[in-house]
Amino acid sequence: MTDRTTDPATGLSAAEVADRVARGLTNAIPAAPTRTVNQIIRGNVFTPINAVVGILAAMVIVAGSPKDALFGGVIIANSVIGVVQELRAKKVLDQLSVINAPKAQAVREGQVLELQVHELVQDDVVELRAGAQVVADGTMLTSENLEIDESLLTGEADPVVKSHGDDVLSGSAVVAGTGRMVITKVGAENYAVKLAEEARRFTLVNSPLRNDVNRIVKWVGYMIIPVGLLLASSQFFRRDEGWRTSIISTVAGLVGMVPEGLVLLTSMAFAVGVVRLAGQRCLVQELPAIEVLARVDVLCADKTGTITEGALEVSGVQPFDHEDAAAIDAALAALAQLDPDPNATSRALNNHFGEATTWAVTGRVPFSSGRKWSGMTFAEHGSWVLGAPENVLTSAYTGGLQEQVETHAAQGQRVLVLATTAATFADGIEPALPVVHPVALVLLEDIVRADAPATLQYFADQGVIVKVISGDNNVTVGAVARRAGLAGWEDNVNATTLPPDGSEAFADAIESGTVFGRVTPHQKRAMVQALQARGHTVAMTGDGVNDVLALKDSDCGVAMASGSEATRGVAQLVLM
Repeated sequence: MTDRTTDPATGLSAAEVADRVARGLTNAIPAAPTRTVNQIIRGNVFTPINAVVGILAAMVIVAGSPKDALFGGVIIANSVIGVVQELRAKKVLDQLSVINAPKAQAVREGQVLELQVHELVQDDVVELRAGAQVVADGTMLTSENLEIDESLLTGEADPVVKSHGDDVLSGSAVVAGTGRMVITKVGAENYAVKLAEEARRFTLVNSPLRNDVNRIVKWVGYMIIPVGLLLASSQFFRRDEGWRTSIISTVAGLVGMVPEGLVLLTSMAFAVGVVRLAGQRCLVQELPAIEVLARVDVLCADKTGTITEGALEVSGVQPFDHEDAAAIDAALAALAQLDPDPNATSRALNNHFGEATTWAVTGRVPFSSGRKWSGMTFAEHGSWVLGAPENVLTSAYTGGLQEQVETHAAQGQRVLVLATTAATFADGIEPALPVVHPVALVLLEDIVRADAPATLQYFADQGVIVKVISGDNNVTVGAVARRAGLAGWEDNVNATTLPPDGSEAFADAIESGTVFGRVTPHQKRAMVQALQARGHTVAMTGDGVNDVLALKDSDCGVAMASGSEATRGVAQLVLM
């Protein structure tokens, strides 16, 4: 809770900031759940094989024959390979975190200051503009057509319009408009931090090969004790040799029982795999992840940022009968290019109609969440309106036109209506919707990554089952899967209708389904666990905080370099 009603124009004073710093109300964010240098060193040095070989080498050195302890070099070589590769990966990710570290525009004593995230305090007023990241939870004080992308938190691809009094969450991003918010939660109380908190404890990747080798080494370790005692006693008592010679002879007999060559060759093979993947712009954080990746038989892929690029494109413009197609294209180009606060739709139209417009705007009505349409009046070209069919068409939204819109929507497309009107718009005046004459439907859809179809086909050829899991609408996700060439795309499931997590019915639904929409972060984790319980080796790809829990519990987590720091921290592989 905030301590006061903060003035959006002036923000906090220096004294008020100092008071909150003294009370510990700063936005100090806990470190991402990544491996520390000590954890990397301990993980590669303190292993069962190193323990056994180290003890044998120490015995030889104590016996006074260091030259006979050269076999202990396996410890050094094996540890160095793992430590060097994983420290390199950590360095790259740390540099990436510094480059991507967001800053905030805070209002203090009437001045807008650029501050680091940890310098913010509770009740700070933060100015939000297109391209800015929301760095703390807060409440909107002012808003001018502000749209927030919460896909990294919820998986929902559509931007959310925020008005006065609406809550905004850390980890989201501003895609259009401007506004000012007051910070209500700082540090570990932020939503994104709490969501990632369950994944904060680091655990090693579950590598069956490493587990089998360690199991063999443990058995050998148990066998070495009685065998070593027998060898030592036979050397010392029966051959009447000194204790030093007995130890050296005993160790020489025991070393052959230890599969140190197998361990070293395994590490070298992993290292070669790391180098080869690096050539494909894939960063490996743990060497054994190479082996786990080869065992994967189910891949759970998030839609936004993995199969799609996280942006829209124009898939078609459908003029109505007897309408001028050239004028329609020119109007759409002008509406997009002359929008002072472009959103995802404007950017898609601008990319599609690349030629610079020659139209001159004389008045405009900006888009808002309430009316869901925008309009402009152009000199010599009249007034045009673009918006959602149910808002623009009103009484005309019936019959065959409504059926057309519903057909396109069922295919996962987003439908807008372009219309003309005899009314004249003026800046600063926001009228009710005038009488309009619809002239065309504008169809938009998510941009599918160029390599997505080939990638999905490769997985199919390798016998890997791909399941698309997203927080977005299941019909939209199914349409994206269809365009990407995923078999079974028509089997799209709304996750809100699934049986309770952990039940057999839930596991059956996940096993048989291919595309899932409206999935919560905890459901993603439950889906991964259900597949693992059925004997599958599961890889999970994701880029948002909403994917962290599933990435953490999967056998092999794959994060995007462009995604959140939390996902990069818990994943074994990072796609650069």
